[in-house]
Amino acid sequence: MEREKVIEVKNLMASFDGLRVLTDVSFTAYQGEVTVILGSSGCGKSTVLKHLLGLYPINMGYAQVLGQDITALTEKEQKELYLKMGVFYQNGALLNSMTVGENVALPLKQHSLLPDTLITEIVYMKLGLVNMQDAFHMYPSQLSGGMLKRAALARAIVMDPPILFCDEPGAGLDPISLQSLDELIVNLKEQLGMSVILVTHEVSSIMRVANRIVYLEQGRVAFEGSLKQALSSEISSVKQFFSVLYEGDDLRK
Repeated sequence: MEREKVIEVKNLMASFDGLRVLTDVSFTAYQGEVTVILGSSGCGKSTVLKHLLGLYPINMGYAQVLGQDITALTEKEQKELYLKMGVFYQNGALLNSMTVGENVALPLKQHSLLPDTLITEIVYMKLGLVNMQDAFHMYPSQLSGGMLKRAALARAIVMDPPILFCDEPGAGLDPISLQSLDELIVNLKEQLGMSVILVTHEVSSIMRVANRIVYLEQGRVAFEGSLKQALSSEISSVKQFFSVLYEGDDLRK
């Protein structure tokens, strides 16, 4: 049975101030999988993500998200699509003037007509999914780095998006907190049936969460395939990337 595509990018190109950042980028992400976009710093992975999120316009190439060509949508259609896309930023992007509960509730307050009592129930439920229900009345300044990430993740999934975009979610976390966050993302994917697009350079995270790898090198796709295929790749840049932290280990098992 053919897998359902949630993202399809073809021949995406991007330049800023006359400098080519992306060159003919093409890849596919599938429903129910964690697709990791990776590569060395400056390779263009965050730029790809920003195009998919509509933060940068697509001037050359094609991108389809959840079956819709994002270059051909009306303003209303764009808004409807973006409400189906959860976004988890590396800095959490929580508002310090609001409690954790108020932060998580914000998308529902802005984009739904649900009564406050139901919104509160949903927020408690989402915080429960990330083991943060006791932080409902706390402020971001009272949270540790790992707790901030989990609260931000609860907000990203509060609208039950079919697709979740994560931009360097583990940045700044210690190894134990990073592993906990990775496990949480995988559990949420399985419980909620989400597809996840994750930008990272953390090899340990990739090993724990990835189903599919898109490896960028100098603005081009150097490799696309399963994690197992990536670990067995003879492409020098891909091989070197995975060998940095696992030198001497047999990753192909």
